[in-house]
Amino acid sequence: MELEVRHLRALCAIADTGSLHKAARQLGVSQPSLTTQLRRIENALGAELFSRGRTGCHPTPLGRAVLSRARPLVDGMTALISETRAAAARTGGPALRVGSTASRALPGWLRRLRQGLPGTDIALRVDVSAHVLLRTVAAGQLDLAFVHEVEGCPLRVPDGLRGRVLVEREPQFVSMARDHPAAAHEVVELADLAQDRWAVDPAVDGEWDGLRRVLGAAGLDPPVLHADYHTAASLIALGEAVAPCQPTSGPREDMAVRPLRGDPLAVRLLLYGAPGVPLDRPYAELAAAYREVALGAAPYRRWLRAGGTAGPCMMTV
Repeated sequence: MELEVRHLRALCAIADTGSLHKAARQLGVSQPSLTTQLRRIENALGAELFSRGRTGCHPTPLGRAVLSRARPLVDGMTALISETRAAAARTGGPALRVGSTASRALPGWLRRLRQGLPGTDIALRVDVSAHVLLRTVAAGQLDLAFVHEVEGCPLRVPDGLRGRVLVEREPQFVSMARDHPAAAHEVVELADLAQDRWAVDPAVDGEWDGLRRVLGAAGLDPPVLHADYHTAASLIALGEAVAPCQPTSGPREDMAVRPLRGDPLAVRLLLYGAPGVPLDRPYAELAAAYREVALGAAPYRRWLRAGGTAGPCMMTV
């Protein structure tokens, strides 16, 4: 078997995510398929490139050497394809390529960008992984990326990107069934959720590590369900699980969103741009969009007015 760019891309994804499961989701393939592909690559090279264990997949010394040669090739091919497609599709007008992790501020941000930049072709990419988006900006495929960084799990930011902080510390609330006993309180104690199953999406960079750190610090070891949040929402509504959630989460009749006492879970919201891409206008529009959804979410609005401090765009409530 001869190595192809797709094989090198798979190796980079495994190294970046530290997990065959996360890498498979990122690449859009099944985990068994990716496991088989990795085995074939290692057989072709005659050596093990990753050590597998309970903490995930980690490059062996030889694996790190292979990755150091593979990354420039993958990034170069990605940039070649992106630039060629952009040149073929260019209509002569300005363009802005935007990436984002999940956020309720995203629709308002896009609306403001389109209104403030008439005639600009604005393309959007949404991904659960902040690392993927940042690498995509660094590879020249995106101009901007709005991402979140889980507290205690710093992002690996590629060299050359410029960033601005939108929210220094956004508290993460908890979603639960509407009839959950803790939903009767405006602020929930972690101990009140000690017997609940916690749902977390392992594909979201840092989310499981951040939650595990906070639960461990509180002396809690509840059962954990690894699932994407779309699936988890149905289980939460049935009372089968609770989950961290953004404070801007919209209301649902079958679910309650509450802040946690002491705000132990938090993220930092950041906007990164490629070299030469102006950040002032996109940042200002994003701040306005975020403020709109934050003040429109009743639990978050109450938290802010009770003295909570989120970041620069929330100085006045």
